[in-house]
Amino acid sequence: MSGVPGTVAVIGGGTMGAGIAHVFLAAGSQVVLAEADAERAAAGARAVESSLRKAEDRGKLADAAALAARLSTADKLGDLPADTALVIEAVPEKLDLKRAVLAEAAAACPDAVLASNTSSLSIGALAVALPGERVIGMHFFNPVPVQTLVELVHHAGVSADVVARVRGWAEALGKTVIEVRDSPGFATSRLGVAVGLEAIRMVEEGVASPEDIDTGMRLGYGWPMGPLRLTDLVGLDVRLSIADHLAAELGPRFTPPQLLRDKVARGELGRKSGQGFFTW
Repeated sequence: MSGVPGTVAVIGGGTMGAGIAHVFLAAGSQVVLAEADAERAAAGARAVESSLRKAEDRGKLADAAALAARLSTADKLGDLPADTALVIEAVPEKLDLKRAVLAEAAAACPDAVLASNTSSLSIGALAVALPGERVIGMHFFNPVPVQTLVELVHHAGVSADVVARVRGWAEALGKTVIEVRDSPGFATSRLGVAVGLEAIRMVEEGVASPEDIDTGMRLGYGWPMGPLRLTDLVGLDVRLSIADHLAAELGPRFTPPQLLRDKVARGELGRKSGQGFFTW
């Protein structure tokens, strides 16, 4: 299929990385899924294959096995194909880690666009000591095969050609693109976290139950999912980390509520732990 890169490398085989691999395979790309070791790479590949099979079962794909045959894995970034057109990192939200993996990928793939799936970290900061004209934010949403939005984040040093190419690739995936200047939290995380934190404060203050707050936002404002259930889905620890980052960058309006800190300290991280604001 024209319009998508011939070869895409996805670094990180977790939920987001597997979803990103899925959509590029479905659109016609060869995908290399890179992880820290062979065991994690194999687990990530299994997650991608499972996602493709489920899409086939729902009638969304015709031949999951044929698509999965275009997926390969790597446990060393130096082994990424030199002709890779697009690298997307989807590793944990740690600036030094993201910068390190992008630097290795830049050396292995000299012509590739270097994209980050970060939801809040500065793209300009990630681009330090990298070929900045090739670095861009390409923020997908979970679950990637279903969510239609891609937030394209550009910093001052990125080339206009790279922005145009990445927009075209995202649109070839069937995604709708919004463009955002590099700033803390971009557009979606900044607004989403602000609403989520206020919902948590309302629970903390006894204003209403999590169920009623979420119902109010779904029925009153047309949200497909309430802010507290969404916090559970994202992970309370992830929300706390992003809120701390935004508070440091933008000020006390993003200071996390104590209830959020307490839940994370107790291991109530949301869906992945079985308990957050709701029981899963």
